[in-house]
Parts: sequence; structure tokens; C-alpha cells
Amino acid sequence: MGRPTVFPTGTTIYDPEKCQSGYTLFTGPNKGVLLINMNGKAVRYWKDFQGFPCKMIPGGHLFGHLGERDPEAAYQDQTDLTEVDWDGNVEWTFNRNQEVDDGDGGKQWVARTHHDYQIEGNPVGYHVPGQESTDDFNKVLLLTHNDVRKPKISPQLLLDDRLIEIDREGNIQWEWSTLDHLNDFNFTEAQKNVIYRDPNTQDAGAEGEGDLFHVNCASYLGPNHWYDEGDERFNPNNIIMDSREANMLWILDHETGDIVWKIGPDYTASRELRILGAIIGPHHTHMIPRGLPGEGNILVYDNGGWAGYDQPSQVSKTGLKTQRRDGSRVIELDPVTLKVVWECRDTNETVGFPFSAHNFYSPLTSDAQRLENGNTLICEGTTGRIMEMTPEKELVWEYVYPDVGPALLYRAYRIPYEWIPQLDAPEEVAIPRCDNAQFRLPGAEATGYDEAEVSVEGTTGFHANSAHCVDKLN
Repeated sequence: MGRPTVFPTGTTIYDPEKCQSGYTLFTGPNKGVLLINMNGKAVRYWKDFQGFPCKMIPGGHLFGHLGERDPEAAYQDQTDLTEVDWDGNVEWTFNRNQEVDDGDGGKQWVARTHHDYQIEGNPVGYHVPGQESTDDFNKVLLLTHNDVRKPKISPQLLLDDRLIEIDREGNIQWEWSTLDHLNDFNFTEAQKNVIYRDPNTQDAGAEGEGDLFHVNCASYLGPNHWYDEGDERFNPNNIIMDSREANMLWILDHETGDIVWKIGPDYTASRELRILGAIIGPHHTHMIPRGLPGEGNILVYDNGGWAGYDQPSQVSKTGLKTQRRDGSRVIELDPVTLKVVWECRDTNETVGFPFSAHNFYSPLTSDAQRLENGNTLICEGTTGRIMEMTPEKELVWEYVYPDVGPALLYRAYRIPYEWIPQLDAPEEVAIPRCDNAQFRLPGAEATGYDEAEVSVEGTTGFHANSAHCVDKLN
């Protein structure tokens, strides 16, 4: 009901002179990984593959998953992490993280990976000049799940967000548990009480699972000028993460396991945080890698929507989802001063529909990628819209997923042409912005203001109720 019944899909805007042209990779709402060119043509579709997220490395090699555990048995668990070549042949796979018994599915080894992973050679999983993964990698960082009981946190079975690093043979070399470091997040007593009663319980398994943090990203910082200048918090091997449910971003020290940098969930704690404003339900928090414009700054898709734990209130009688905002923004911020360096949100300077159903808003999923020319690729996941914005916030490419139902794209990545030698670089055809005021379907007529003009007497101050207006006209 909130969107029009008729609207263009596919690529709707494309300015080749201003874009960082390439292919765009994403997972469709019905699984399957799709690769499109700048004009929206599907050039490759891996039907029996899925990505949570999907990623590509040079040579047209694709990473993602062959399967997902039964949602009634486990919450958002992928069975594996797998590399396939251009033709879909399996090159490498990992699933021996945990052995589980899903009832009718029987016992099986699974990876339990979810939301993110990084392949050795690249800190963030998208194109960075001089920092490329290859198919002879020997280390992978995976964000995984683990079921734990910690009665002091909650009597509910808890779903822990657990990081692991594995070698090529699948041996776990390092691990870190979010729930083991709960005290480092400085929750208030009120927040702890809410979490104790209901740690964001999801319907999965016999009794449900408390998805307290719902971490959705994990990436290395990579080389950066902060560390070169002596700030140990930004060691290239440290890992940055965020919590969709607790409204937090943090960096953990890979060597000690300590949290060495954090913002949220209290965005009133300092003047800098008050100016920044609350980050609600964030996704894809990462440090912009060296070699890209804005390197060293932190880029985050601040979804808005609903998240956070706090005192029960008129907004939330239970203390869950206490922060609300009906609008999204992409923020680039200085991690030391917390100053916003660049921001894309719903204003006339960005997507241009500040008070309508078309506003920039995706309360779930979504991501942002900094491109080599300084533009930012933005995936507005719940609407199925992918956009390329210039630093001046000009929309120079827009793609709308053709399925007009709930789209729910998780992430999108721009892939350089040269990464896929199997394809010839496509012809790039400019698509100018459509003048919506003049757009009509066949058979529809223009408004025709001039031909329909009628002079009406005595209607000054036409702000009364409808009955009064009718009296005026009579």
C-alpha cells in the first residue's frame, strides 16, 4: 500500500561519465546470486547458490553458500561457506565447525556462518586497489553462531555471535565470543534487566534462541593512517563489528580480545555523540580501506527502524526496540573525533522524496561500498533499490529489482570489469533521469492544465472544510 502499483524497474538512471562502472553482484530474494551490468541486464545467474552475503574475487570466483539449516531448527544458520568458479564448480568448501542434529535432517556438520566473512588478502570483501584476495588463500574470517547457556545473562538459550579464523583445511586457528565479553559493552542495569527477561528471542529450536546482539558484520581494519600515526586501537589486524539489536559499533583487539573502541548504545554520553545522533539497527559497519577515498574513516548503513534495549516506555512497554526512526542514512565518520565527514540521507539533495512513500528507508539488511572514484554504492535492501551516489550526493545510477513484492536484498557489491575475464566489457548506454511529471502509460492522458482551466470566483482562503467550499462554489 505504501508504494505505487506501477513504477519502472531495472536500471532507471545511468550516467556513464560520473559512475564507477562495472558489474553489480547481489543475492535475490528467492536465493540465487545475480550479476548485472550497468544497464540492468543479467549477465550471470547462479540459481542453486545463495549469499549471506555473496562475494567475488578476481577471476570470476564466487563465494557464498550451498545450503541453509531448517529455520525451525536454527536461526539464520548457513550450512557452509563455499567457493565456486564461473561455471559453478565447487573449488573449496568449509562446513566442519559444529556437528548438529536437526531432527528429520539428522546429524550433519555445518559452518553456522551468517552475515559476513572475509577472505585473506582483502579486509572488507569488496574491490580495493592493491588489496585483492586470490583463490589460493590460506585464511578466512567467519562470523558464526554458537548456542550457549549463561543463566546470569538470561535463563533463555542464547545465540552467541562467535568469530573464528580458519586455515584452508578448515582448522580453527582463533576464535572470539561476543557473550564472553558482555561486561565490556557497559550495559546499564535497566538494559540488563530487559535482556534477562527477553534477549530478543527468536522462534527456532524447541525453546527459541535469544539473539541478543544480532551482529551482522565483521571485517579487518586493514592498513590505515591512524595506526601508522601511533594509535594502537586501529591495528590493521583488529576487527570492527556492529550490533543491529543493541545499536553499537565496536573494534576488538585481535591479540587480546579486548574491545578498544566503541560507540553506542548511549548517544547522549558526550557532546560528540549527541551531534552524531543515535545509530539504530546498523549494518555493514567497516573502515574504508587504504587506496579508496575516505580511507581510515568508518562507513556504516544506519538503518533506523527499531532496535535497542532500555526502560519500558510509551514507545516500548517491554523495553525491547526502544529506539525508533522512520528513515535511513549512510554515515562516513572520523573514528577519533566522531565527526560526520559525509552523510547520505533523505533530503532533496539525495534521493529527493522527503515526505513520501519513496523515502530513503530500509529498516533491515542493506550496505554501502566506497568506490574507487569516490562515489558510494548503496543497497537499500528492503525496497530492492541499489544506488550510486557521488560525493556531492548526486544520484548517478539507480537499479530497482524487478520483483515488485518484498525484495529484501541483503548486500550489493560493484565488481570491476577486469575481475571477470570470461566476459567482454559491455556497451554502456546512458539512461537519463525520467521526468515523472510527463511519464504516462499507453492510453493515459496528460493532466492538461491549460485546457481544463476554469475561473472560480470568491474562493480566496480556500482552507475551509469541504461543505463550506461547496457553499462557496454554489
